[in-house]
Amino acid sequence: MGSAALHIARTGLDAQDTRMRVISNNLANVNTTGFKKDRAAFETLAYQVVTAPGAASTSETKYATGLNLGTGVRVQGTARIDTQGSLQTTGNSLDLALDGDGYFQVQLPGGQLGYTRAGNFSRSPEGLMVTSEGYQVMPGITVPEGTTAITIGQDGTVSASVAGQTEATQLGQIQVGSFANPAGLQSTGDNYLIETAASGAVNMGIAGQDGRGQVRQGMLEGSNVNVVEELVDMIETQRAYEVNSKMISATDEMLKYVNQNI
Repeated sequence: MGSAALHIARTGLDAQDTRMRVISNNLANVNTTGFKKDRAAFETLAYQVVTAPGAASTSETKYATGLNLGTGVRVQGTARIDTQGSLQTTGNSLDLALDGDGYFQVQLPGGQLGYTRAGNFSRSPEGLMVTSEGYQVMPGITVPEGTTAITIGQDGTVSASVAGQTEATQLGQIQVGSFANPAGLQSTGDNYLIETAASGAVNMGIAGQDGRGQVRQGMLEGSNVNVVEELVDMIETQRAYEVNSKMISATDEMLKYVNQNI
């Protein structure tokens, strides 16, 4: 019985340690463009059924509740919280933010497509619209030489004012990707997500239509991490860790008493 209590308390320590790691990552990315915080989800481990509810207690009666003993807890997974971050004005014409749901599509090395909320784009030497790592924004937009100004509409339409031309030239349209289950996207680092079987296939479309967010030029979306909430969760996690640690100490004292006195 004592060893079982030690095992259960150990699973509690492991679970709270993992939750603290998730909280630490949220706080570390409080200023990361387009970052979405994670939340650790827990689940119980298998139960040991000593007496099943409804089992016969006598020849004429049955147990109303039974006796089930839990074996601990584990982290079921992490859920990304996709609430909107605050929009911050930068004045940079190639800084884009999504006001609403959806993701920008980017071509990663090897041809794989990635998705991001971080719209701090720039212009490559070839005139392509790229991320800070040099990954091309899809569908490809090429800015011609002699461009004096770039205008991006709320629907993602990209236009350029070119020296010597009286009218703006339309260069293309930045589309926004949506997923049936955005929480199923896999984080790969560098603010990128990739499609998985859980997320479903991407559905590219025009910004502002079918539930997709609108494009805001000259703005960036900040992290949706609330420092106060994360600090409260950190304190709660610390207290839960301490309680599980005390449970191990108390169980150890009980076992020591049994060994010395019985």
